[in-house]
Amino acid sequence: MNKIALVTGGSRGLGRDMAIAIAKKNIDVVLTYVSNPEGAAETVAEIVKLGRKAIAIKLDMENLTSYDQFVADFRAVLFQNWGATNFDFLVQNAGIGSSTPIAEVTEELFDKLNNIHFKGVYFLTQKLLPIINNNGSVVFISSGSTRFCVNGYSVYSSLKAAIETFSKFVAKEYGARGIRSNVVAPGPIETDFNGAAIRNNPQMKAYLSGASALGRVGAADDIGSVVAMLCTEDTKWINGQRIEVSGGINL
Repeated sequence: MNKIALVTGGSRGLGRDMAIAIAKKNIDVVLTYVSNPEGAAETVAEIVKLGRKAIAIKLDMENLTSYDQFVADFRAVLFQNWGATNFDFLVQNAGIGSSTPIAEVTEELFDKLNNIHFKGVYFLTQKLLPIINNNGSVVFISSGSTRFCVNGYSVYSSLKAAIETFSKFVAKEYGARGIRSNVVAPGPIETDFNGAAIRNNPQMKAYLSGASALGRVGAADDIGSVVAMLCTEDTKWINGQRIEVSGGINL
């Protein structure tokens, strides 16, 4: 039976590379998108070229009332395409950026970020854990900014820190089923995230490169391969850990 991974936010950026990197480990992939069906279709096509099966499903992480329908749709996709009722690996990646100073944060913005980055991740994980196969894996995507401060990231980083704590509880409470739970915390990555802030700002890119022990900012494929590794038996004894993938920034 083929192993199956669910990657949220797999239509672009880091999520796209994660989905492709996982497929390279001979794992089939279901990925989600919210507003970029074309990008999702391109990711699916890349995975199919690798000889793996891939399906894209729409999921709005901000809308928690849609989760029950999403889980029902996901279960239908599993059965229709794999004859399966369960899956193996959950990668909680979907998210948005916001560089907003504390004085300018509104309740509306706070609630939006909370729904996407913590409350939504918490409850979607809760709903999916019952159908993860024993000895499966959950990978939460956090941020290097839980270790060091990034201007305007007070809400985003706080929510990611909450996810890092939640991941330990998943590891503890589901360890009896052999389910591992880990966090991957990327450093600065040159993608379209947060309005392509790094890519569009040469000064910022130069500053961040200078702060890294390896002298550069990251690329999407610096992260996807680590996430894929956590979906294999190579990491069967890694559990409850935060793995920062940042090139050694701010050491």
